Amino acid sequence: MKPHTRRAIAYIVGNKISQISSSHVYDYSTSKHYSFSNGSSQDSISVYDYSESCHVSGSLPSVYHYGNGKHISIQINDQNFNGYDYDESCHFSGSVSGNSIHLYDYGESSHFNYSI
Repeated sequence: MKPHTRRAIAYIVGNKISQISSSHVYDYSTSKHYSFSNGSSQDSISVYDYSESCHVSGSLPSVYHYGNGKHISIQINDQNFNGYDYDESCHFSGSVSGNSIHLYDYGESSHFNYSI
């Protein structure tokens, strides 16, 4: 999965599960903060990724990444999430604890950590 797609997923699930309204996500793999705007509601997702200059929006479980031009499926179950990235044709899963997000990218066969 593309790094910016992982960050967008981490931002979305982190805000949704923790119910924290953050304007950024910190990516531990790059040691950088990435800015997002969040116009999401309980039923819909509407975020803007400033680093990629694109929107990610829709209604869970299906959101559309306008930068990639593909859908992302995201299912949330309590503190856990999983889904599928149609851009890179790969699954992902993870969990949220407080402001920390742990994501496993099956396409990369690697773990990634974020915070909001």
